[in-house]
Amino acid sequence: MSRGIERIAVRAAGAAPAEAEADALALPVFEDEVRGGGTGAVKDLDRLLDGALLAAARAERFTGKAGQELALPTLGRARAGRVVLMGMGARAKALEAWGRDGYEALRAAAGKAARGAEKAGARTLALAAPELDGGALPGAARALAEGALLGAYRFSRYRKDDPARPAGVSEVAVLVPPSLEKARAVKDALELARRLAGAVAWARDLVNLGPADCTPELLARAASEVARRAGLSVEVRGPKELQALKMGMFLGVTRGSAEPPRLVKVSWVPRGAAGRRAPVVLVGKAITFDSGGLSLKPTESMVTMNTDMAGSAAVLGAMQVIAALKPPFPVHAVLGACENMPGGRAYKPSDVLVAHDGQTVEITNTDAEGRLVLGDVLSWAAETLKPAAMIDVATLTGACIVALGNGTAGLFGPDGPVADGVLAAARAAGEDVWRLPMTEGLKDQLKSDRADLKNTGERWGGAITAAHFLHAFTKDAPWAHLDIAGPSHSGKEQGYVAKGGTGFAVRTLVEFVRAWEA
Repeated sequence: MSRGIERIAVRAAGAAPAEAEADALALPVFEDEVRGGGTGAVKDLDRLLDGALLAAARAERFTGKAGQELALPTLGRARAGRVVLMGMGARAKALEAWGRDGYEALRAAAGKAARGAEKAGARTLALAAPELDGGALPGAARALAEGALLGAYRFSRYRKDDPARPAGVSEVAVLVPPSLEKARAVKDALELARRLAGAVAWARDLVNLGPADCTPELLARAASEVARRAGLSVEVRGPKELQALKMGMFLGVTRGSAEPPRLVKVSWVPRGAAGRRAPVVLVGKAITFDSGGLSLKPTESMVTMNTDMAGSAAVLGAMQVIAALKPPFPVHAVLGACENMPGGRAYKPSDVLVAHDGQTVEITNTDAEGRLVLGDVLSWAAETLKPAAMIDVATLTGACIVALGNGTAGLFGPDGPVADGVLAAARAAGEDVWRLPMTEGLKDQLKSDRADLKNTGERWGGAITAAHFLHAFTKDAPWAHLDIAGPSHSGKEQGYVAKGGTGFAVRTLVEFVRAWEA
């Protein structure tokens, strides 16, 4: 469904940037490399271009400041047809930031360069890794490759073929010193980048589908196909099994839809004693369309509700990479897929639903449906899988967007290795996650006069009360909740992020599993 991403190859190329042969060459540069007569690769390229590179930099006031970009054709004077300088800012400040956020500035610059290369008609793109010590180079190379591959992403399923549209970048080479071209650390980093970018693109494709093309049944089929390709096991349960499991909240939400619900579990289980270790469980919200139910959303709020299953796309995308990593412990992805629709059989405000664990929940707003489905799924997963760590990923609340904006996910959960691990994983992956408190006083908002709980509290602190609701169903499982309502979908191109579904949290979940393995 995504144009070009499956055809992109990634390779390390041991060559000086000035010697690179490609349609486009992107070079990250620090401010000190541009000053005066330039240094390093900038100086070499400027010499090849008879002084035109630095002359253009002066004319365009390009100083290497973070976020700046300068592109110009080489007119046959270099082996690359086009040169792009990507400003990184002051070296010391940039390196300090890269150590904190997983080289995110490099990833974003590479994504922007890939889009620019495509618009210029380039088919091959070379990305020069900055001059770093050997220990830092693999991480930088991975970030450049990820950024370029994700920046080249385009969703094209619903577009008529346009012969005038550029074909897109088909090969990315990351330039490293010749002595490191065959280094295992560099090769492994680029292979991980390729797998991650493919998984994120797959998740973006799924999120970008219209709700008629991504029903609960079709989402279950997509999960089954992922499992088949990756060598994972899969279990899919329908309405009768949900009734047998007494998932009253899940069944209540799906009641108004003509589409039957699905409970899906995709699993990696190693052989032998490792397969009996306590697993990591990843739970994804999978509301394939959310109308709000009888608490109907306005049109402007409903138009992007095909993306309300982005949490499930993230956990399924992560499982594709996890299958290749083969961690020495089980990992399960679990999702409860359904639609939230109005209708004669729809659940109603003032209904009381009985959860999988026997708790009763008074419905005060049918548009707070995700937590109901997740509550049953979390309860079942905690009871049956006995996880060592359980993380749910959900486009749960608009309140989290109010608190943190569109680009940052909110993290909730008790103190401990799971929440700490998610934060560390997000930093390593370059995804923006901020820890929010589970203020105890707000939990009282969920008290009901008629049942054990209400499904919503007051408007203020809504992301926190939603987290408290989920926590009520996790039993004693070590748990963290990631509210991705903001960063799951983007209204504009930015860095390596295209418009539409972003695939947010795939990389964080993979990094969490990689660290848990260690």
